[in-house]
Amino acid sequence: MSKLWQIDDDALVQRFFDHDYQDRGVVKWQGFYLSDHTAALKKQARQEAVKHPAKTQQSLEEMSVILSDAYANGKRVSIQVNDRDLNGEFRPDLVGKVIGYKEDKIYLAGQTDVSILDMRHVERGIGM
Repeated sequence: MSKLWQIDDDALVQRFFDHDYQDRGVVKWQGFYLSDHTAALKKQARQEAVKHPAKTQQSLEEMSVILSDAYANGKRVSIQVNDRDLNGEFRPDLVGKVIGYKEDKIYLAGQTDVSILDMRHVERGIGM
């Protein structure tokens, strides 16, 4: 067996780390990030940077007329819900074809149901 090289002088070791050794910090770990991971982080940052401004609060009657028309004619709608993220920003609009309703719930294709009482603004699906 070979004998490992060893320094017994603790002061010498401490002086090396205090004065001579320069830690590269995070730079030394960057080679471990996969390109897929960094692409996902960049995509998430872009999505979080998008702001969804508040739209005009509509009355229940206004929203009901638009939703009824969309349901009767198979049209898509865009719904802004009175729900905000942790930063106080509105979430993206729910967009889809109105496929049904029950009591105060509206059902959009490809989306979860949403209560009309939670809605802020509804737009007809022109250009969607």
